[in-house]
Amino acid sequence: MDILVVAASKHSSTAEIADTIAGELESLGHVVRREPIDAAGIGGADAVVLGSAVYMSRWMAPARDFAERHRAALATLPTWVFSVGLAGAEADEPEKVEARIVEAIDPVGTATFPGRLDPTLLNLRERSVTRLTRAAEGDQRDWDAVKTWARLIDTELSEHLATSG
Repeated sequence: MDILVVAASKHSSTAEIADTIAGELESLGHVVRREPIDAAGIGGADAVVLGSAVYMSRWMAPARDFAERHRAALATLPTWVFSVGLAGAEADEPEKVEARIVEAIDPVGTATFPGRLDPTLLNLRERSVTRLTRAAEGDQRDWDAVKTWARLIDTELSEHLATSG
């Protein structure tokens, strides 16, 4: 199974989650293409995992653009979407953050993961927002949860193929 994994990430936290998902899917026997979201195309993919960091309660523009550009293909392929936000601040389910996109894609599954907050990587505006929301500093990512979700994708993909083929 050829799975495309793409994610929009500003400070690498979401990209590292996408890398972990891709690695776990590879360990389960899938062929995984982990590509930069700006250059990625759907061509040849049998399934897609699409993720984005959440800023100001929205996915990043590259993720929204990718979803719009490939909306028709994503609606026909088994697709999973995930969001990464600050723990306790913006970590809402993708269907709450980007309802229009998620509705158009109709993903098999969704997930939300807490991210990493390193103030030294943030610009003034981002630091101000994190202070206002009282977001916890540090790495809040739960790698076991990320790997568990990747294994769930494997299971759901098998079930999807069994019912559609």
